[in-house]
Amino acid sequence: MAALCLAVGLLCLAIGYWGAWLPHPAAGLAILGLDLAEYVKFVPEVRSGHIALTREVFYNPLISLALGLLVLGTLRGVRLPWWLRLGLVLLAVPVALSMLPPAWTPTSLRAPEFRRQTTVMLLLLAAVPLSPLLQRHVPDPIRGLALLALAVLPVPAIVGFLRLLPALERLYNRPLQPGAALYLTGLGALLLAVAGWLLLSGGRPFAFRLTRRARATAPPPPATGHTPRPD
Repeated sequence: MAALCLAVGLLCLAIGYWGAWLPHPAAGLAILGLDLAEYVKFVPEVRSGHIALTREVFYNPLISLALGLLVLGTLRGVRLPWWLRLGLVLLAVPVALSMLPPAWTPTSLRAPEFRRQTTVMLLLLAAVPLSPLLQRHVPDPIRGLALLALAVLPVPAIVGFLRLLPALERLYNRPLQPGAALYLTGLGALLLAVAGWLLLSGGRPFAFRLTRRARATAPPPPATGHTPRPD
């Protein structure tokens, strides 16, 4: 159940991030989640500091997606064929490389503007060859904790976009509504949290609670000591 929930959550994150957070009939005016980290630099209110927004937060869903693929590909409590595990782990590579800026060069990656995202991207790529060790030595409850943390990462991106929306309305000179991709991203984050909780609880969150309550209310067992027989 946790694996299925995680897989659906990752699919929602991928569709949401590569989908239009701001749809528009003209394709050139639609804004994808993938474009926001670069697009936000050209919004006047962000450039002037009127909207305090760090553009790197829009890479957070990518980080959750890449690390979530590693978690899914190294789960110990579910039987997956080796080729599927390998495919899931290798999918984290193009996801991490999506953090590359447009028209990048090796020199530009060392520029202060791109240094932070380059560092995160390299760390994600370095985690891929470590997946066999992760599968062998990391228990699933630890993965559950990691998923709970990964579920929080897309939240600043969603909040940042909603803060940006009034400025975009002034640019477009019309009322705007977020696209379905924004809600898919949020749903993906929620499903990651559910999968993390299922891993932490061994897949039986409610049964665990009921078992503890039953133990607390059960009568004490009878004494097992020797009882003298009456004469």
